[in-house]
Amino acid sequence: MIRKHTRRAAKAAFAISLGVAIVIGLFAAVFAKPANSAGTKVVIGTKNFPEEFILGQLYKQALEAKGFSVGYKENIGSTELVQTALTSGKINFYPEYTGVIVQDVFHHALSAKTGQATWQLAKQLEAAKGYTVLKPTPFFDTDVVAVTNATAKKYGLKSVGDLKKVGAFKLGGFPECKTRNTCFVGYTKQYGLTKASFLPLAGISAYAALDAGKVLAADVFSTDPPLGKGSKYTVLSDPKHVTGFQNVAPIVKTSVATSLGAKFTATVNAVSAKLSQNAIVAMNKAVIVDKQSAAKVAKAFLKANGLA
Repeated sequence: MIRKHTRRAAKAAFAISLGVAIVIGLFAAVFAKPANSAGTKVVIGTKNFPEEFILGQLYKQALEAKGFSVGYKENIGSTELVQTALTSGKINFYPEYTGVIVQDVFHHALSAKTGQATWQLAKQLEAAKGYTVLKPTPFFDTDVVAVTNATAKKYGLKSVGDLKKVGAFKLGGFPECKTRNTCFVGYTKQYGLTKASFLPLAGISAYAALDAGKVLAADVFSTDPPLGKGSKYTVLSDPKHVTGFQNVAPIVKTSVATSLGAKFTATVNAVSAKLSQNAIVAMNKAVIVDKQSAAKVAKAFLKANGLA
């Protein structure tokens, strides 16, 4: 009997302890703080091309995996339009190219001589406006001028300055290129291309325009799949660094970054740190050539790297 009473007492004590533990657990669950401090929401925006869609999805999914509440606005438009969305409060985070921040957003002369120095300058300029520039990616994606291999051979073209040999010619690119210091304005001014005219390309790829002879040269991106191994295009060197140094660094409203804390910053920086040149080129190919969705490609990358 003594043993039975002892067992009953033990069971009763266990039941009471379990009940208390459950109540405490429920209480903790109700009142525990979520990853987002005070309910702060990250609202990510992207520009209007595949690489930006990939970057947006990478940061979005990584943050969601850590419990952050994330809004997402893809394909807003050019740098100018995304900047308007940022400063108006429609978004509070977007991935940008460091040289673009310096030269196109702030119209600052590019005095920095390295990628790291460009990031530091971008960080300083944005901080004065209430924004934080997080750590840059190892990969960089600059505007580059490309011609067909046949054109390069015909005129002996190796650098952008060599285009002076051609005489009058058309350079194609996305519409905003015409007025940017990191694009047509810089090319013509720095290399003396007085006989160059600009053709805005809408509804046709720069490579299709080159192939069809609509333009002799085109402004494209250095991580484009058509420029990979065995390419039929020649990239002209830019010894004067008109296009600057273009590593990607997320811009986030400082008050948001502060509110979300170290976990937020560490999560974003961990994604950026994994984005090598080979990684972004492979993901661009998967989306542009293989027609996979940016969301699917980003998910696979994050999973493979232990980030989601």
